[in-house]
Amino acid sequence: MKLKILVLTSAVICGSAFAQAIDVKDAWARTSVQGQKATGAFMKITAKDGAKLVSVSSPVAGVAEVHEMKMDGDVMKMRAVQGGLDLPAGKTVEFKPGGYHVMLMDLKAALPVSSTVPLTLVFKNAMGVESKVEVAVPVAATAPGAKMDAKPAMDHSKH
Repeated sequence: MKLKILVLTSAVICGSAFAQAIDVKDAWARTSVQGQKATGAFMKITAKDGAKLVSVSSPVAGVAEVHEMKMDGDVMKMRAVQGGLDLPAGKTVEFKPGGYHVMLMDLKAALPVSSTVPLTLVFKNAMGVESKVEVAVPVAATAPGAKMDAKPAMDHSKH
């Protein structure tokens, strides 16, 4: 019995330490409107010691998957990543429009600008130990810090 407790405690401690070795930055999700059934979430993930992103979930969506968009000849194709996404040790993997992203499908409600979306990211390290990282993802129309059109906005305050 003591051995079981020791093994379980070690697994929990290793899982917690492993989760701390995963860094998620610059996360955001694209806004959606009532009736829209899907949107994307984007971020930068760095795994200090290497890992694999094996699943993602969110209470705002019936289905959440890691997807990849890439050119196939002259056609842009999107597909779910099968078997998890490798995160090489110390290298940042960017989830961005037109590349890897989290696809949130079967949305339960609209995602308005300035709200947040809870995401649970599940990772596995080289030893097969799983860990979860919870992220509160802000909702925006464009990536935070993205440069807007160079033309000045028209002032409509006097109408």
